[in-house]
Order: sequence, then C-alpha cells, then structure tokens
Amino acid sequence: MSVPVEGVVKGDRADPSGRDRVRINDVAPRDGLQIEPVFVPTADKIALVDALSHAGYAKIEVTSFTSPKAIPALADAEAVMNGIERVAGVEYVVLVPNLRGMERAALCAPDEMNLVMSVSETHNRANLRMGREASFAQLADIVRALRGTAIRANVSLSTSFGCPMEGEVPEGEVFAWVSRFAGLGVAGISLCDTTGMASPAQVARMTARFLREHPGIMLTLHFHNTRGMGLANIVAAVQAGARRFDASLGGLGGCPYAPGATGNVCSEEVVHMLELMDFDTGVDLDLALAASARLPGLLGHDVPSQLLKAGPVTRLHPVPEGVVNVG
Repeated sequence: MSVPVEGVVKGDRADPSGRDRVRINDVAPRDGLQIEPVFVPTADKIALVDALSHAGYAKIEVTSFTSPKAIPALADAEAVMNGIERVAGVEYVVLVPNLRGMERAALCAPDEMNLVMSVSETHNRANLRMGREASFAQLADIVRALRGTAIRANVSLSTSFGCPMEGEVPEGEVFAWVSRFAGLGVAGISLCDTTGMASPAQVARMTARFLREHPGIMLTLHFHNTRGMGLANIVAAVQAGARRFDASLGGLGGCPYAPGATGNVCSEEVVHMLELMDFDTGVDLDLALAASARLPGLLGHDVPSQLLKAGPVTRLHPVPEGVVNVG
C-alpha cells in the first residue's frame, strides 16, 4: 500500500513484518470521561491511562487543562499527568483551551497539546461561547508560544464533516481553516466528525485532498459512531492514505449537540478491524479488552463496545451437545 510520507515522531515504531502501521490515539481518558456524570477517582484515571500505555496505543489524550469549573470531571488534570507512568514509545497529549491552560499543562511536560475549534460558526459559539475568529486568535497565541519548545501543537477542527445545527459545512471552508493553521506551522491537524455526520465517500475525498495539499502535516481523523458509520469511515480514510486516528476505549464520549448518540468510534473495535485488514496497530487487543472491561465498574453503566460483548473473531465457542461431527 502507498503510505504518505510523514515526519517521524515519538511512537512511530516500524513493524518488522513490513505491514503498514496505523497509529491510534485513545481519547477515552479525556473525551470519554469529561461528559460522564460521575467523577472517576484520580487513581482510577491514572490506572486507565497506564493500562492503555501497556496495551500499546501510540498516543493517549490524558486529560484537559480547561477550567475545573467548566469540566469538573477533569479537575484533577495536574495530578493525573504527574501520576501516570510514561511508557517508552507512547505519546501523551493534553487538551488546552487558552494560554492559561497551556501554562498549566506545560508544567506537566506533555508531548503534544491539542487545540480545538469548530469550522461551523454556530457550533463554535454554542460549544466555545465565541466566534471562530476569536477562537483562531486564541489558538494562534498558543501555537506561537509553543514554538521552540519540545511540545507539539495539534489543532482539532470540529464539525469538519457537518454541523448538527447548520447542516453541511462547505469543504472549501474546512480547508480554508486547515490552510490558516498550516500557515502557523502546526505539527498536526485533526479533522473531526463531531456528531457522526460523515459518510465514507466524503471521508475518502477529504482525506485524499488533505494529504495532497498538506503532505508535511500529520493528519488525524476523529470519528463518532452516532449513525453507525464510524468503522466504515475509517476504512474509507485508510484506503485514501490516512494512518492516524482518534478512538475511545469502550466507545466512550459523545457530544451534547447529538442527543442520544453513542460516543466516539470504539478503539478496541478499530484495532480488531485494522488487524484483520493486515495493518499493524501496535496494540495488544487482549490488554485493550481487559482495560475496556473495567469501564462499566468505573462509570456505573454499560459501554457501547460490541467487541467487548461478543469478543474477537478468534474467540470460538464449544460445540453444543448432540451435534454430530460430520467431518
């Protein structure tokens, strides 16, 4: 398969078998836990991140340095970042909303800071309480402040595949924002399907365009499974050349502007599918499933993961009594 040339970063470990490597960023500790009504104890958050590290995920979004008043579920950001085990080859990412958050996060030495805004004006105002231009100016200040440091900047562009209030977001508008951030020198950009509105043909087209127009920027795709198309969209993106994806253990997460929706595409299901497609994810699926199995106990409810319920295709069942072996 033809793979776009990307900069080699921490976590880019070649597979000795020669299989194409696909890197999964598990966002459950941040994107998943931030909307849960229960506060997951700090020690349990640390244990979750450590389990993901030892399972072999290339990148983990650990927490958010947003105001504790805004997201009380992640009020222990410093304690979590300072308590996790840093496993060689794994990148640790935090979300930061502004310069104050960046200053707090920098003291914890993440590998990358994730900066977020919406390409939809309506969604940006609903979600961030400001217009897009104000968001861009705020994020541009963070990107400039990170220059010359060891911390990379990644920008996540929400609603890149559609807005739940405006509907279709013109592709040209999405790529205009991509170009503006590329001009700032960001290391990576994530195109985010915030409420699960993307379709495979759209994903394939936009992925190919991004890789063609911005070959020097690390592209990550972020899909939600709101309408059951998460895995199909990942297949479309992989076939178009994408090799980096966000996903969430157990399928945790979601958006308040997609009521009743399931969360992010499930990371163990992504790993299971890609390995069956002969890609190397670097993830030990048994360890990932073991970590996912702990989530219902932490959260007090079931999780969307179908793989957790049914098991991988290699998990066989005993032959029922009375069945004749017809060999």
